[in-house]
Parts: sequence; C-alpha cells; structure tokens
Amino acid sequence: MSEQGQSQNGGDSMSRGNQRRIGVYVCHCGGNISDVVDVAQVAEEIKKIPEVAVARTNMFMCSDPGQETILEDLKAEQLDGVVVASCSPKLHELTFRNTLKRGEHNPFLYEHANIREQVSWAHHDDPADATKKAVRLIAAAVAKAARLRPLEPIRIEAFPHAVVVGAGIAGLTAAKRLSRQGIGVTIVEKSSFLGGQTAQLDRVYPTGEKAQDLLTQLVEDVVDDPNITIYTDAEVVSSKGTIGDFQVQIRRRSGKQGRWQGIGEVDKKTAFRPFQGCVIRGLPQSGADEDIQIKAGVVIIATGFRHYEPRSGEYAYGESPRVITLPDLIKMLSDEGPTGGRLEIQGRPVRDVALIHCVGSRQVDGIHEPQPDGRVNSYCSRVCCTATLQAANEIKDRFPGVEVYELYQDIRAYGRGHEDYYEQASQKGVLFFRYTSDAPPVVEKAGPTSSRPLKVRVRDTLTFGEDLEIPVDLVVLSVGMMPNDISDLIDIFKLPVGTDRFLQEVHPKLRPVEMAVNGLLLAGTSQGPRDITESCAAAAAAASKAAIALGKGYVELEPFVAQVDPAKCDGCGLCLEECSYEGALVLQDVHVDEKVEQKALVTPALCMGCGACAAVCPRRAINVSGWTLDQFDAMVDAIAAD
Repeated sequence: MSEQGQSQNGGDSMSRGNQRRIGVYVCHCGGNISDVVDVAQVAEEIKKIPEVAVARTNMFMCSDPGQETILEDLKAEQLDGVVVASCSPKLHELTFRNTLKRGEHNPFLYEHANIREQVSWAHHDDPADATKKAVRLIAAAVAKAARLRPLEPIRIEAFPHAVVVGAGIAGLTAAKRLSRQGIGVTIVEKSSFLGGQTAQLDRVYPTGEKAQDLLTQLVEDVVDDPNITIYTDAEVVSSKGTIGDFQVQIRRRSGKQGRWQGIGEVDKKTAFRPFQGCVIRGLPQSGADEDIQIKAGVVIIATGFRHYEPRSGEYAYGESPRVITLPDLIKMLSDEGPTGGRLEIQGRPVRDVALIHCVGSRQVDGIHEPQPDGRVNSYCSRVCCTATLQAANEIKDRFPGVEVYELYQDIRAYGRGHEDYYEQASQKGVLFFRYTSDAPPVVEKAGPTSSRPLKVRVRDTLTFGEDLEIPVDLVVLSVGMMPNDISDLIDIFKLPVGTDRFLQEVHPKLRPVEMAVNGLLLAGTSQGPRDITESCAAAAAAASKAAIALGKGYVELEPFVAQVDPAKCDGCGLCLEECSYEGALVLQDVHVDEKVEQKALVTPALCMGCGACAAVCPRRAINVSGWTLDQFDAMVDAIAAD
C-alpha cells in the first residue's frame, strides 16, 4: 500500500496540474437537514471556493438518482474528488465510496461532511447560524478533499479457519454454517456441556418443540462434522494478530472432557442431561491442563447471556421458598424437573400463581438498586413477556383449576405468533393487572388468618389506580437477560461494549454482526436480548460474513493507517509508548550514511489508524493516510477563515 499509489481515473485526473476539481453535493435528507439549513444558500456559498467545480443539492443523495448525479458529474466535470454533505458518515460513507468505485474513480478520493447530526439536529432552533455552520464544515471537507491522494486497500492473506467462542445454540449454528462453506472451525466452550441457555428450557415457543430434540440434533450434526473441533472446559487466554491471521491461545482445564473431533461410530452420539446440556458418550479423561494455539482468520463471539439474579428481599426473593424465578418454574413444569412436572411447593399443590414481569429489566435510576457497576438495567429484555405468557398458558392447560395472575408494565409480545399467547391466556381466564415502574408490586407474607401464605399488593392502572391485594401460593419473577461476565475476553480482544453491557455492533442495520475490531463477529445474545430464532439468524449472518471474508483467501482492509517518513524520524520511541495495538509499531535498525539508526516502522495489518502516534511525534514524522497533518491544517484554516 502506498499513499502515492494511483487507481483508475483518480491518479490520471491529478496529472492536469495542481488545480483540483471537487464536486460538492448537499443533501436535504428528506427535510431532516433542509427544514433547518438553507441548503440552496449553502450550495451557492460553496460554489465560490476555487476548487469546487460543481455544487448541487438533492432530496436524498443516498438514493439511486442521487448517486447517478455524482456518476454523471465524475465524467462530465472530470472531478478529482467528491464531498457529500448529509447524515453521519457511519450510515453512508461506504455508500458514496462505492459510487466513486462504480464511476471508475479511486474510492478514497471522497470526503464526508456531517450536517445532520452536527448541524440541523444540534441547532434546530437557529436556522441562520446552522446554515453558516454547514458552510464552514463543508468548506473544511473541500479543503481536505483537495489534498486527498489515491489510496489502495491493504491486502492480507486470510487463513480459512474460524474460532467460535461459546457453544450455545448460536455458536453451534455458526459453526455448522461455516463448515458448510468449507471453512474449518474450532469451538471453545467454558463449561462441560453444549447447548447454553437453550438447554435450560423444556419446550420452545412458538412451535412447542422439545429443546432436547432441537439441541441433540444440532450437536450431533456438529460433532459428526470432521471440519469442526470442539474444546469444552476451555477458555481463550490470549490472542494476537488481526483479521485473516489471528493467533488464539486457549487453555483446557485438567481432568475434563477435552477435545471432540473425529468421534468414533460408537462414541459420537450425544447424551442430553436435562437443564444442563449435551455431552458426548465415552470420552476419555485427561489429567493435565493443556494450552493450545489456534490460527484463525476470524473469531465469532457467541458467549450468550445469564438470567438476572434478584437481590435478597427483592419481591421477597430469598426470604420465601414460594418466590421463584421463571427459569425455576420452567424446570418445575418439566417432567424431568424436581417435582416431576407437578405444580407444587413444599409438597403442597399450588392453587394461585402471580407472575411478575420486568424483574431486572426496564429499571429506573433512583427506584431500583443498581448493579455493582452503578448502572441499572434500563433496557427491555424482549423475550420475557412471551416466555411468561407461554408459562401462564401451560399452567392453565395442565392445571385448569389454578388461578393465574400476570402483573406487567407493558405486554411486548413482538414476534410472529407471540400475540396469540396473550389472547389465549385471556381466553383461558388469566387475569392481567398493569403497574407502573414507580409503583412496582409488593410481595409479603400473609397474615395468620389468610388462606394463602403470600399476598401481592399492586396498584392496577387498568382499574384507574385501584389498590389490590392478591392472595397466592406462588410468586414467579420473570427475570430479564444480562450479558455473561466476559471481562477477560473484552480485554483480550479489545471488544466494544454498549451502555447496556452487551457487546456493541458497528451499526444495527448496516453492519449488525460486525464489530469495530476487524475480524471479530457477533452471534446470539452476547449482543443483546433475543430469542432462539433471532439468535440463530444472527449466527447465520455472522457465518456468512466470515465466509465472505475468508472465501477469497485474502481480505482487504481500509488504507487509513499510519505512515512514517524515515527522513524525519529520529527513533525517539514516543510513538511506541502511545500505541495501544501490539505489534502495530516497532523500532528497527536502519543504515543511514554508514551509520545504524533506529526508525519507527508500521505494520499496516495491525494498525488501527487511531492517530495517537502522529499526535505525539515531535518531528511530524508520522501521518495517517487519508488524515494527514497538512489535511488537518487545511480543514482548520477553512473553518477559521473570515
């Protein structure tokens, strides 16, 4: 990769001389911008900049007609660069780079100006100044575009193997899909069992299929696959490298199940242990820890979730054995559960059940007790409502004489067929009471004269705030989802984490299973609350992304990496101290005028282009391609100009 490398028309157009020809396109964004910013005035002001060959406006620049306008001008106006002023570059920067590519121009001769989030949305109450700010930001983008040079992507070889961390239903699905594409897979599972949280279920909605049947078939498919190796009782302890060439070290704990690959005909069948998971019959034991090095082109994180654990005293949890969680109820209703499928507590049949929604979800600061990190779970766990409704229907079907009460904030049965559970429960006589987050239900022990051991007090908004007291035998807390504790993996892979503590994708719509770190993909509930269908769909998407990346035998990375001018570098080493990416920068001996001097050297595949090294270099010897210091200087001058 060379900053001077030329590609297609991008290099030829610059041979005409120093006068650059930049096309500027100002988007209305359907009114999101033009309702505040006078886009016509902006275009007129921008036309006055000498380098601007054409300035146009369009209702939706990202639309096909908008992109066609750019393609036509590239040819007719012989443009050297393009600036689009629109929404966030996270949404459409790649869109417009691809437009230049289709026009046979270097895609990196493009600059994006964000005048929606940074202008119209931020200054909606001051259109005049918003318009002036838009002009300044676009002028800065033009100044940079006039100094852009054609760049070439960094191409690195990609090893056709994937590591999948986690052997729940998402991890197993991703592994199976990858193997179908001819890519080898290593699954790393921390526990002794396969299946994850799906193994904690009896039946799954909306089909009613046994979780055991679903998992056993999937596990047998994976275990029978010679392309897939599974390590249980194992965890990732380190990782080096980048997309195409990760060096992942895992450690398998002593005395455990070990490695599953090429299982013999006699031993390969799975055994499902209710509410634990799947194991393989007849595996030998090993007596020593084992460190294993795995080379992989991509890593898929499928580490799953854990259920919220109510604190002691929350809805009387831990104070009464008659207050349990929804996972406990699911086990109780199973024929293989602790009561053999009987709905009973302490040997006595249950006559009344209260199911309380949103325990550990949709929490409010100042009302709910925060987690150890000081934050509450303000998000909705999404699947709890349907799971609770399913349980209520099962109770009414199997034990018609049992009274069932559901106490909820909102019923969010969002999936196809999920609303049917609510309608069926209503028809079967389940009673619904709606509370507000600032007045949650209160669970207490009943008095000595009560016919039931517990009572639930709630203010029901469906009856205009009437205070109710419900005597019950059993209280079930519908607990939400929380991410598993993967702080070690977050540190090892530098994983981005959202405010909800789940792993963060690049963009929920445009890049829903990709992470900011190249080569790391997401699958299942490590990314956020979702049901089995959604988890498997995300796993399939992650597998497809991985297969695309590895199928060609190489991957192309963006060229925005640091470059060192050896003539200016004095080997002071400040850049290495500041760099956060191991191996991205090194000092090497260089022969200069019969002397040996140390110079900084960049490894492009490991550099993330953060610019920290350029910021501390006292001799301005380091630049980030596409974001050079002279480009920054020009942008600042344009913003500060009178």
